[in-house]
Amino acid sequence: MNLMAHATHTGDAPGGGGRVAEALPPDHTQAILEVTKEVGAVLKGSGCPFALVGSVAAYAYGIPVRLQHDADFALRAEDSETVVQLLRDRGIRIVDPPEDWLVKARSGGEQIDLIFSLAGRPVTRELLDRAWTLPVDSVHLPVIDPTDLMTCRLAALSEHHCDYGALLPVARGLRERVDWDRVREETRDHPMAVAFLYLLGLLGVLPQTEPTREEADRRD
Repeated sequence: MNLMAHATHTGDAPGGGGRVAEALPPDHTQAILEVTKEVGAVLKGSGCPFALVGSVAAYAYGIPVRLQHDADFALRAEDSETVVQLLRDRGIRIVDPPEDWLVKARSGGEQIDLIFSLAGRPVTRELLDRAWTLPVDSVHLPVIDPTDLMTCRLAALSEHHCDYGALLPVARGLRERVDWDRVREETRDHPMAVAFLYLLGLLGVLPQTEPTREEADRRD
């Protein structure tokens, strides 16, 4: 997800004459929080394990991010049919995406993503059991564990999507709550993640570490 305030999206031009770029409103934060609470209530009532992920999870941990695009929920694939039917019963519109690792929905003009795979890894009961329960705009919801949040965000980086600027405040804000050794271990095969962790050392966010012999051999 791109959290930059000046991101744009495309929409149909008036009169049907093609596509135009429109700037997003400066802040969707409260609208997204309302949708988060609405969907969170449905998920809590379902009995299916889930956790907030993405930018709303960072917000729940007190990171000063603007919520611009959607509310993201992680849940197991086997629970998706139950959750989708409950959301439909609530009047929330389900959108069938081309991807097979999430379901998209919309409520009050805001987008909801129900995600079954994070950075290519299936959402498991173990991951959801590690979630922290935190207040999200006065409603308590499970939020993905800080270490899992950083691991997933870093593992998702690629040559085509590598926004360190959005990740820096998250890393700074979560610094003391993250098991950085586990993050390093689980992202060691992701060059963009390795580079970001090295950058955190240069910036003094984390202690600088020497590369392991295995990492040095891979670089050679």
